[in-house]
Amino acid sequence: MSKQDIRILLVEDEEKLARFIELELCHEGYSVTKAFDGRAGYDLAASGEFDLILLDIMLPVLNGMEVLRRLRKTSQTSVIMLTARDETMDKVAGLDLGADDYITKPFAIEELLARIRVVLRKRETQTKNEETGTPPGKILTACGVSLDEMRYTVTANNVPVDLTKREFDLLHYLLLHKNIVVTRDMLMENVWDYDFDGGTNAVDVYIRFLRTKIDEVFNIKLIHTVRGVGYVIRDE
Repeated sequence: MSKQDIRILLVEDEEKLARFIELELCHEGYSVTKAFDGRAGYDLAASGEFDLILLDIMLPVLNGMEVLRRLRKTSQTSVIMLTARDETMDKVAGLDLGADDYITKPFAIEELLARIRVVLRKRETQTKNEETGTPPGKILTACGVSLDEMRYTVTANNVPVDLTKREFDLLHYLLLHKNIVVTRDMLMENVWDYDFDGGTNAVDVYIRFLRTKIDEVFNIKLIHTVRGVGYVIRDE
């Protein structure tokens, strides 16, 4: 798909910023539609006509989180959250609701363009796999935990474990590198799809989520901390 075929919906109530982003995206060859409040943004997003949505969190009428929550009931269109907030839990909430990425204002336009390219590449790869049919996924195991790549399920001691997409992706990466210590930088780059900048503890937050749902519930010592380095799953 060429850039001219990629349709981006920008939902941003700061009209000067929206115009600036629109001009930059159009200069890059993307097709851009703007909305200035959450209700108008949701109505446009729900049409299914867009390949990517840039969604501000602090919007009038409906805030961005509510727009995303409603949208994810019917659509898996890629979403990048735009936020003036720099609180980890706000970012975590957006990711848990199904956002593909987030970027904190103020941001350099080059960073936004890079994030857009990453998200679009990921979605294009997923679409191609669905069209051509992917090989059967593997089942990864450790310490009584089993992750089925094909069915996108996780069990612990044969009991289903309900994980969010981000939790699943994090556990998947750790299991793929079983018995190998992975750094926070590696996790941010490969699970979150952008380089770790040292300004967030999102990895630690999600490790805690996994431990709460698996280690604590099933009395399993699954994820080990290697102090000053990162995390590892050891098949003990």
